[in-house]
Amino acid sequence: MSTTPPAKARRPHHEDPALNRSLVRGVEVLRAFRPGADLLGNGELAERTGLSRATVSRLTQTLVETGLLEHDRAHRAYRLAAQVLSLAHAMRAGSPVLNTVAPLMRALAEKMHINVGLAVPDRDEMVYLESVRYNRRVALRHVVAGRRVPMELTSLGRAYLAVAPQAMRRALLAQWRSRRPTGWGRLRDEIQSAKLSVEQRGYCSAAWQPEVIALSTPIVLADRPVYVLNVSVATTAAMDDVAQELSGPLLSLREKAIAALLALG
Repeated sequence: MSTTPPAKARRPHHEDPALNRSLVRGVEVLRAFRPGADLLGNGELAERTGLSRATVSRLTQTLVETGLLEHDRAHRAYRLAAQVLSLAHAMRAGSPVLNTVAPLMRALAEKMHINVGLAVPDRDEMVYLESVRYNRRVALRHVVAGRRVPMELTSLGRAYLAVAPQAMRRALLAQWRSRRPTGWGRLRDEIQSAKLSVEQRGYCSAAWQPEVIALSTPIVLADRPVYVLNVSVATTAAMDDVAQELSGPLLSLREKAIAALLALG
């Protein structure tokens, strides 16, 4: 599973003269909170962000005062405040991309009784913007908007890597190579195979969770971030059989989404 990138990988951003360093550092503190790490003290935040404990202490005080963090005095730690959720809601409600693509996703999910997702890259992970769950079988895995998944292991991430800028792709590959010295050759080959599949077929597939097969395809439009659509099912069927059934509907969904987004101007 992907984790927060090493602190040294982020420090150049703190030193960029074009950026407000205090704001960047405050954002890093907020980014440290993840599911399963909802209550963090200054020491844990310092470790996760690579910032000094004194700096983190000043930032958490400011974030409490601005309403973005809550201070749990009993545990001497912090958690995200409700205002953060309101920001996320404003983003989802005001996103022209979600408002345009989500109805198309729901229509396909309901028609074929499958799961359909839309995600974007964030560092070395993919973040779901929307997830319509309409699976044929009950699955333990629950995916909602905002959930993060590892880029290097999932069809979502590998579809993005297939179209990512070369410099970014190289940096990410180097990062994973250093993290995963055991088994790196196999992982590298799987990522390369997915890239070829996207180039030749328009999609790639992966099964990083037991009995869950997913197909993904990137949406690349000028002056927009790269979005990635996926479809998935909980199944014991062979991956090739699932791909044969779902690749056509997935690629058709991509074409409809592209046409609708281009119509937005």
